Amino acid sequence: MGDPPVLAWDVGGVLLSNGWDVVHRSEASVLFGFDAAAVEARHIAVQEAFERGQMTMDEYLDFTVFYEPRSFGRSEIREHIFACSTAHTDTLEFASRLAKTGRFRMVTLNNESIELNEHRIERFGLRRSFSAFFTSGYLGRRKPDPEIFAQVCSILHKPPEAIIFIDDRPENVAAAASFGMTALHYRDLPQLQRDLGSLGVVE
Repeated sequence: MGDPPVLAWDVGGVLLSNGWDVVHRSEASVLFGFDAAAVEARHIAVQEAFERGQMTMDEYLDFTVFYEPRSFGRSEIREHIFACSTAHTDTLEFASRLAKTGRFRMVTLNNESIELNEHRIERFGLRRSFSAFFTSGYLGRRKPDPEIFAQVCSILHKPPEAIIFIDDRPENVAAAASFGMTALHYRDLPQLQRDLGSLGVVE
């Protein structure tokens, strides 16, 4: 019997909500009373370094938020950031059912800081369905950089054509497809189930 097919899932936007996106940052500016535009500009300046594991969350917050005195502490905004995450319950349950069949190797491939990724893995019990977590914070590269797809293939000892990649961002889907993976653009669960079914991936 051959090795099981690999399904590589994006996390934010597919399995879960986005972890700390522009909407969350805007909402936090109202809640905590800071200048949204100033913090957003600082976020953009260091986003790549933060998601590539070159900054800790405390270093990120020091640069983006605590560059001037605040009426709140670092722990308060950290807790808020962690609380922003919610599950895409239907898709997460579908992934769990696929994992339980034992017919597929389930991994994640996402852009996220180390601390946020580890929090989301624990909070949503992702280890129950996924055997490996390929995250930009660990790998030092972010999608759609083709090198992150090369790293995943190398670690898994798989050619790109043996991996089915699922992502909600068209630029990441296009990059994975160009690298040679079977890449599916996630829009909603029924569409994903149809696309996977056409590839023989069924519960």
